[in-house]
Amino acid sequence: MSKVEKAEELFAKGYNCSQAVFGAFSDDWGLDSKIALKITNGFGGGLRCGEICGAVSGAVMAIGLKCGYYAENDLAQKAYCNEKSYEFMEKFKQEKGSIICRDLLGIDIRRPEDHTTPDSRIAHKEVCPKLVAYAAMILENMERDGHFNGL
Repeated sequence: MSKVEKAEELFAKGYNCSQAVFGAFSDDWGLDSKIALKITNGFGGGLRCGEICGAVSGAVMAIGLKCGYYAENDLAQKAYCNEKSYEFMEKFKQEKGSIICRDLLGIDIRRPEDHTTPDSRIAHKEVCPKLVAYAAMILENMERDGHFNGL
């Protein structure tokens, strides 16, 4: 199963956009999937308030898992991971026009009650699955094309 298919499957099972993207990569990239799903729970719906798209935040967390720095003063690795995160976000933004959840959905979901409106439910069914698949596709392509073979 491809990572895109895995992300789509997770989203279809009820996990949020961030959980779906991060969860599709976590096991293969060194993190137990249960922990990954817990960590990303609050990032769906643009941090629950329509800010940075959860699929984007899940992907950026996956990039950190794949190539993030952890050794004190390893500024080269830090810069490398930042570069890959920026590369991902630019690709996503170029295709989708934004990385802001409410812009991508075309509706304002800043308040908890905004997530239960009919428009929000429609967007969740029609827009979000495509954003999840696209974010996972970018990551999968970056890995396949050797974008994480740096430092």
